[in-house]
Amino acid sequence: MIRVAISGIPGRLATATAAGIAASDDLDLAALYNPNRGGEAFNGIPISVNHDEIKCDVVFESTEPTVVMGNLRAWRKAGLHVVVGTSGFTRERFDEVRSFWGEDGPGCLIAPNFSIGAVLMMRFAELAAPHFTGIEVVERHDHDKPDAPSGTAIVTAARIAAAGGLSHEESSELVAGSRGANVEGVRVHSLRLDATLSNQEVALSKSGELLSIHHVSTEYASFVDGALLAIRYVADTKGMTVGLDPAIEAAAS
Repeated sequence: MIRVAISGIPGRLATATAAGIAASDDLDLAALYNPNRGGEAFNGIPISVNHDEIKCDVVFESTEPTVVMGNLRAWRKAGLHVVVGTSGFTRERFDEVRSFWGEDGPGCLIAPNFSIGAVLMMRFAELAAPHFTGIEVVERHDHDKPDAPSGTAIVTAARIAAAGGLSHEESSELVAGSRGANVEGVRVHSLRLDATLSNQEVALSKSGELLSIHHVSTEYASFVDGALLAIRYVADTKGMTVGLDPAIEAAAS
């Protein structure tokens, strides 16, 4: 039995993941952390306000981008395995975590998206990238998402660029920002709309051909299977891992 603590309860991803843990046979929700919820409980479990009160095997970290680094440093000091579902991880943030996490310590898996469909969307885009001459990413999230672009869009663009994909750059902007953000040579456009959870399209083109790879999550339950896979996987790893791909491959083997 893997003992799991959730940091960020009662956030929406944290709450959905807690329900998934409760329904599993091999995971136990052992502790909860939120420094703003002192004296409260969730499903009968007291919410801790101090990092050193958390006793578990794996921490599921789903807090805000402004506090996640401090939490990760605390979990690393405590020697705990961690799965990170917080958004906003750029290449610079990944490098920062590597700098203090190390390669021989407990596992730390940072996933831009826990949806299995979203992981496949990124992989398909990466495979297609070398065969197209113009590629752009359009991500749509709810109006209250705290950051842009989404972590999923940033990692998707980086993977496309690493595979040789680029956006066309012939157009000049009459209005600054109209061509979107440039992530390693791939244009990313962030839409913030009501009633939109997680929606991303990768648009690819070449002479005579267009391809659209489109993934939509309509509820937080879509992230739970991937989150549980990540928790099971990270408990037996060392050092930092980016993305859910290794956990999916391990579960299939």
